[in-house]
Amino acid sequence: MIITKMSLPRRTILRGMGATLALPLLDAMVPALSATVKTAAKPARRLGVIYVPNGMAMEYWTPASEGTAFELTPILQPLASFRDRVLVLSNLQGPTGGAHSGASTGFLTGVGGKGDGTASISMDQLAARELGQYTQLGSLELGLDSRDNAGTCDGGGYPCTLSNTISWRSPTTPLQMENNPRAVFERLFGDSGSTGSTARLARLQKDRSLLDMVTDKAARLGRRVGPDDRAKITEYLDAVRDVERRIQKADEQRGLDLPVVEQPAGIPATFEEHAKLMFDLQVLAYQTDLTRVITFMMGRELTGRTYPELGVAEAHHPLSHHQYDPAKIRTMAKINTYHTTLFAYYLEKLRSTRDGDGSLLEHVMILYGAGISDSNAHDHSNLPVLLVNGSAGQPNGGRHLKYAGEPLANLLVTMLDRLGLPVERIANSTGRLKIETLSGV
Repeated sequence: MIITKMSLPRRTILRGMGATLALPLLDAMVPALSATVKTAAKPARRLGVIYVPNGMAMEYWTPASEGTAFELTPILQPLASFRDRVLVLSNLQGPTGGAHSGASTGFLTGVGGKGDGTASISMDQLAARELGQYTQLGSLELGLDSRDNAGTCDGGGYPCTLSNTISWRSPTTPLQMENNPRAVFERLFGDSGSTGSTARLARLQKDRSLLDMVTDKAARLGRRVGPDDRAKITEYLDAVRDVERRIQKADEQRGLDLPVVEQPAGIPATFEEHAKLMFDLQVLAYQTDLTRVITFMMGRELTGRTYPELGVAEAHHPLSHHQYDPAKIRTMAKINTYHTTLFAYYLEKLRSTRDGDGSLLEHVMILYGAGISDSNAHDHSNLPVLLVNGSAGQPNGGRHLKYAGEPLANLLVTMLDRLGLPVERIANSTGRLKIETLSGV
């Protein structure tokens, strides 16, 4: 990184006709030490959580051997190119609670939820309290399913709200997962001041992109910075334009005869495009330092989504009650593998997006997993969990670690430690999890 005598503020944005566009970290944002000094900007500490619903086909998830010699199982195979950054963590225990509501609620809180709809502050929100001091948004909570807030969704009278989210601001405040890419885009980059459908459609009809509004200022900025910064700005603006184009296309398709029932504006017709669009928005949010904490539910617990693109006509939740039928378990594994394939897409986007002297992948810690293992038994023990650890460019993965039944909350405490945000305990935690070479991001 070459540092010039010019220094732009880290929070530099482009403005035009009411639109604002934050910029990624540029060389020119590092304090100018001299015209020739080479140095590196201190990377931001970032946290991501990806949750998958309805348990896992554990026979196709769990590696047979431990340590560095483990072989990637069918569900983990899509992550092969990221093996050196992946830690597979086995035999961690989730908290007790509702069969499904306890799974999602307990994943980041260590509390399985209660019949009165309360839980505890989640680990991501503990991180957001600190990291949010440096960003426009304390955190983002995203999902792919619509919410079900009516009635009870689990045996024992657990309210549906417990299955909708993994993020809790307080014991009585669950945070809703936003599943509309346009709403997320507008939260990141602004709009006409209204998130109502009428205002959105009016903006669409104007056929003016966000980038059209700031083009002149982007061009002027490009003339002030070096060639590396110009390349970063171009890559970033191209990514924003691509995301905006895909969201507009989803808007335009609302009136077409698509195999989707009553999808709100901005949600693509296929699950894969929806997931990839939401992953791309997360990359943009990290890249521009609008937030450093993101949680994402690939599906809410009890989701009845089908996967016709995989040839799976049976709804996900009923399928998860497979009665140990080998054919049904194989079909579950097909869905689970599809999820990790989409996760690999996200990791590749992070790896190919520059951040300081490295990539975004090197500067984020990501927890991926489910709050249920054996879905037929609603088992909250031996959870399927993996950790992708950026570690500022130092690979510390490539291992399968098996524990002795420690609470998942021990991992949450350890992750906060590595992020430089130590806490004494989270809910039912009993200490730090032993991960010898896991360094901070």
